[in-house]
Amino acid sequence: MEVNCVKEEASRYCGKEKDLMKAYLFRGNILLREFPTDTLFDVNAIIAHVLFALLFNEVKYVTTLEGLQNIENALKGKANIAFAYVRAIGTPEHRAIMEAAFVYGTTYQFVLTTEIALLGSVGTEDVEYAHLYFFHCKPVVDWTQQCRRTVMEQPLTTLNIYRYIKSMEAPLLTEVAEDPQQVSTVHLQLGLPLVFIVSQEATYEADRRTAEWIAWRLLGKAGVLLLLRDSLEVDIPQQANVVFKREEGMPVEYLVLHDIDLVISHVENNMYTEEIREDEDDDIEGPDMDTLGIQDDEVAETVYRDRKRQLPLELTVELTEETFYGTVTASDSIVLFYAGWQAVSMAFLQSYIDLAIKLKGTSTMLLARVNCADWSDVCTKQNITEFPVVKMYKEGENPVSYAGMLGTEDLLKFIQLNRISCPVTITSVQEAEEYLCGELYKDLISYSSVSVLGLFSPTMTTAKEDFTEAGKYLKGCVITGIYSEGDVSILSNKYTATLPALLLARHKEDKVESIPLANTHAQDIIQIVTNSLLETFPEITVENLPTYLRLQKPLLILFSDGGINPQYKKAILTLIKKKHLDSLIPCWLNLKNTPVGRGILQAYFDALPPLPVLVVVNLHSGGQVFAFPSDQVITEQNLLLWLKKLEAGLESSITILPAQEWKPPLPAYNFLRMMDAAASQHSSKKGPECTKDTDVQEKDKEQHEDKSATRKEPTETLRIKHWNRSNVFKAEKSFRHDNKEL
Repeated sequence: MEVNCVKEEASRYCGKEKDLMKAYLFRGNILLREFPTDTLFDVNAIIAHVLFALLFNEVKYVTTLEGLQNIENALKGKANIAFAYVRAIGTPEHRAIMEAAFVYGTTYQFVLTTEIALLGSVGTEDVEYAHLYFFHCKPVVDWTQQCRRTVMEQPLTTLNIYRYIKSMEAPLLTEVAEDPQQVSTVHLQLGLPLVFIVSQEATYEADRRTAEWIAWRLLGKAGVLLLLRDSLEVDIPQQANVVFKREEGMPVEYLVLHDIDLVISHVENNMYTEEIREDEDDDIEGPDMDTLGIQDDEVAETVYRDRKRQLPLELTVELTEETFYGTVTASDSIVLFYAGWQAVSMAFLQSYIDLAIKLKGTSTMLLARVNCADWSDVCTKQNITEFPVVKMYKEGENPVSYAGMLGTEDLLKFIQLNRISCPVTITSVQEAEEYLCGELYKDLISYSSVSVLGLFSPTMTTAKEDFTEAGKYLKGCVITGIYSEGDVSILSNKYTATLPALLLARHKEDKVESIPLANTHAQDIIQIVTNSLLETFPEITVENLPTYLRLQKPLLILFSDGGINPQYKKAILTLIKKKHLDSLIPCWLNLKNTPVGRGILQAYFDALPPLPVLVVVNLHSGGQVFAFPSDQVITEQNLLLWLKKLEAGLESSITILPAQEWKPPLPAYNFLRMMDAAASQHSSKKGPECTKDTDVQEKDKEQHEDKSATRKEPTETLRIKHWNRSNVFKAEKSFRHDNKEL
């Protein structure tokens, strides 16, 4: 309440001038404390001061490390401590801490400080922001042992502190033996993800220790559970060792992560975006401000949303004009050339850092980076004309540019396959056999499922030169070798190969096929090997989909919720072998490995159909989607009959995918319209121009030809016609429908 000393009788508090401009806190008729009003500068300050006074015994205020250690020692084996640093009394963070102490003060000992030096001694160098630590003192039984400490990394708000303390109360590690999709814990209720460490009986003890270590690292960020594979009633991918559940109701992700740091990084990367957006929502108010975070490009917008994420850049070496040449000549190096102002560069920088985390302590290759925005001279001398670019530097060799996808796994494959020279020279028949069966470079087989061996007689100089040139070009993509000894006929006879020849060893299928190379140039060899890397019946993923879309064929996709029925697989592979599916791309999509497939199916069927389901998607010519009859079993005969009906136009599509345009997200980003408007204004100011008669005749002729071509093309496009390579997908058609989405 407010008292006016002029109008009201309160002589005890209004009698002296020094008593004016003060606030008094009473409990009943007992005065607890008085405050100068200049310390009560806003609502946060008032509430913080009042609670601080009321909770004087529950919240200990310390100014020295000794005082903190005395409290810690006194509570070992008894209670846990919530230790907070705030920049000043009366701040919003101080209020949030006091409100938490008001609720949890009887459960935990709250300790408060405003001393920067004390915070630094606890282990935090960043003193710009308020911090909250949880001291795990209750489990400590040895008085000489320090309490384990967990820092809260989110901003100090009442809601974040509540979530943080509730996560501290949850079990550190829980064992489960049920479908991860059905598991729910307090973490999901708090908006935190779940991480399942997959275990099996043979490695249970080691898996549990790993899970506990991860649980401590992720305490307050995610819930960690030990998933007992041997007791599960549902199947999970055999290679998966981590399951990630982002939130209730969302499909789980099955991951293969062989490093604790990778698990931590995956969790932090997938929860940090939400924190940033929450912060932005608090900072930006009003409907007119909603578009400030929208960029004119999806990659740029992603980078903008993730701009507050701190990357561990110290895992890579930053090169300058002074250090570049000395570094790349002194050691084998991978160098990323990027521009700090470009969205794609900054997005790929995250993948590059993830690669550094994977290779930490295991690789002799130095990972470095050059920001071309700062060191343009270095990038110009290295012939960098676009961003980002990755180059490999090895002593005595020309730099090799990376031309793969901008992702961690593909770049890792490039580095590992560059450990050997390509093509590698094979010196004996026995060594060639070891090479073809995968024994010679078995540590690299996981990165290259196909090994290529060129067979040449000693006199085939030109053919060997072409193969060597192709091998150097393919370095980092596939393992290549060359054999040209006098006894090469032993291998050519065994594998029925006419010299010069190419042997393709497919390690997954455990077979070797031969391809003649007579009159075949380097570019042709590159194309042959590149095509051989494509699987005959691949599992479609987000990463490999663009590779198969480039073939410009309709997709025959089998959607499944796990592995494939062996009978279905056998039927499709048989049709592939008999060349009945040459005009299609037979493939399958596992919804457990690629959850986005659920959204794709819903776009095709409106509702998720029973699985498995087989469809043909004609992306590049018409956008039709055809579904294999659900009342039929997928057999060789049924599938072939259905495909013939499609070719004859006797099947109706279940939907037609629209040709969606990539429009600007905001009118201000419609640069083409601005250019058109400016051009129209410029042309309107000019007078009429004369047109030559010959030009008019040429235009009339072109228009007539266009109309004739249009009349020749049937308007009915619901069937797939002429499924041979030469006729089906004309260049102009593929260009028209190139922007359709799967």
